[in-house]
Amino acid sequence: MPRPDTGERFDDDDYPAYTVGSAAEMIGTTPAFLRALGQAKLIEPLRSEGGHRRYSRYQLKIAARARELVDQGTPIESACRIIILEDQLEEALRINEELRGANPPQT
Repeated sequence: MPRPDTGERFDDDDYPAYTVGSAAEMIGTTPAFLRALGQAKLIEPLRSEGGHRRYSRYQLKIAARARELVDQGTPIESACRIIILEDQLEEALRINEELRGANPPQT
């Protein structure tokens, strides 16, 4: 039986490779904190065939940012809203830059 090519998965920031326990350990928090982020709709982990939560590296980066804000005293709901707004701003700036590149200012 041929083995699946896992090389691409190691490079994929969106591949759900981490269990809730390992994800919590990696960012120095508890599984309950990660579940709270899911309840706040900041990150939505994928589920394994057995129904277990699985997190990607990208989701762990977001969770680490939320932990940073909460550690600074920001309520979790507010931290989630801040991160969502930061993400929206980053996307708007990226689109703006693309549009400027496609239509350079006339002199």
